[in-house]
Amino acid sequence: MLEGYALFDTAIGRCGMVWGENGIRAVQLPEATDAATAQRLLRRLPGALPAEPPPEIQRAIDGVVALLAGHGGDLCELPLDMQGVPAFHVRVFELARRIPPGVTMTYGAMAKALGVPGAARAVGQALGHNPFAPVVPCHRVLAAQGRPGGFSANGGLDTKLRMLLIEQASFGAPGLFDKQ
Repeated sequence: MLEGYALFDTAIGRCGMVWGENGIRAVQLPEATDAATAQRLLRRLPGALPAEPPPEIQRAIDGVVALLAGHGGDLCELPLDMQGVPAFHVRVFELARRIPPGVTMTYGAMAKALGVPGAARAVGQALGHNPFAPVVPCHRVLAAQGRPGGFSANGGLDTKLRMLLIEQASFGAPGLFDKQ
């Protein structure tokens, strides 16, 4: 699979995806302009050119479009190229990918599930550098007591809350791996 990137329309705006020989290199949520979306997207694969997505990537794009319209399931099967991603971030991203749509988890619960209780801040920092949103659904990870916490995508917390509302997630309720 040759490298390239494409911008595509979703229910929350124009997203982008860049791919290379080993799979998806990055997914970008909408920025203020197409140029800004492409610029941020290309941080993971500088020099990639706009291209027609190959079938495997088109299926990934279709999955993101469906998810952001409230019709998608998880995107765990999509091949992510995590080359250059720190090992701890990879572990955080892999766990986040297991959180189903409409379900939330706290940063602290993730840290505990990863075997590093007390590392909630490190989990948050890893998710803040997530180059694969929403395929790695960092929007499903909340602060303690179901507070939204942060979100580094354009629009910040408004974008995070919008994505959670699309998925019909409940707020303030215990999430995945939290004590009931």
